[in-house]
Amino acid sequence: MRINGRSIGIAAYLLALFLPIYWLLNMSFKTNGEIMSRLSLWPHHISFANYGHIFGDPVWYLGFLHSLTYVLLNTVISVTVALPAAYAFSRYRFIGDKHLFFWLLSNLMAPPAVYAMPFFNFYYSIGLFDTVWAVALAHCLFNVPLAVWILEGFISGVPREIDETAALDGYSFPRFFVKIFLPLIGNGIGVAAFFCFMFSWVEQLLATTLTTVNAKPIAAVMTRVYSAAGMDWGLLAAAGVLTMIPGAIVIWFVRNHIAKGFALGRV
Repeated sequence: MRINGRSIGIAAYLLALFLPIYWLLNMSFKTNGEIMSRLSLWPHHISFANYGHIFGDPVWYLGFLHSLTYVLLNTVISVTVALPAAYAFSRYRFIGDKHLFFWLLSNLMAPPAVYAMPFFNFYYSIGLFDTVWAVALAHCLFNVPLAVWILEGFISGVPREIDETAALDGYSFPRFFVKIFLPLIGNGIGVAAFFCFMFSWVEQLLATTLTTVNAKPIAAVMTRVYSAAGMDWGLLAAAGVLTMIPGAIVIWFVRNHIAKGFALGRV
């Protein structure tokens, strides 16, 4: 077998990519004492105590449940709101359309920290604070413009003649949109949903600022590994492994959509 420089480069890249993940998985099956005592490539005494602690403590598994709930809410809301907006930007011309489109994109340029206090005060005054809806709606500020931008590209790739032909065939607009148009932009919906999911899943500042007890996300629960006795590295590693699973599942299902999105230049 011939080994060239390109193969070595790819192997080195894959090693650098997967080594932190392997190390995290390795630590998750060790006790805290083994982690701190020596450096080892695999656990000498495999322990499931860290995972047992997470699944046995309501605070931990409810943290995962809260995070999944507001992420799914945010993804559904963002894509549902963005679909008609993206269709309007793609199919119609009106005064200020390009300026409005740019203004939507400008929301993505501000860090979430800018909106933390305004959201905190607003949600606290209307009784939405410390709920999964608070985080889900706050993340829409960033995900709706992103979804509109992605979907507008996919919708523009669909010929206008399809809209006109459906109208001539007697389709009402809602029926045409659901029965004909949505399947044509299925890849775009998959890509938009993926990026909305990933942003909301990894975002920490708004999620921890807008919740305290009843809707605390897993990112906030993971701070419980700090104590007077030091940091519980094994527990933190097990939680880290579990937080990667939802993202990996989503990537598996939308990988083909993302590849087509790259081909269309919108990803």
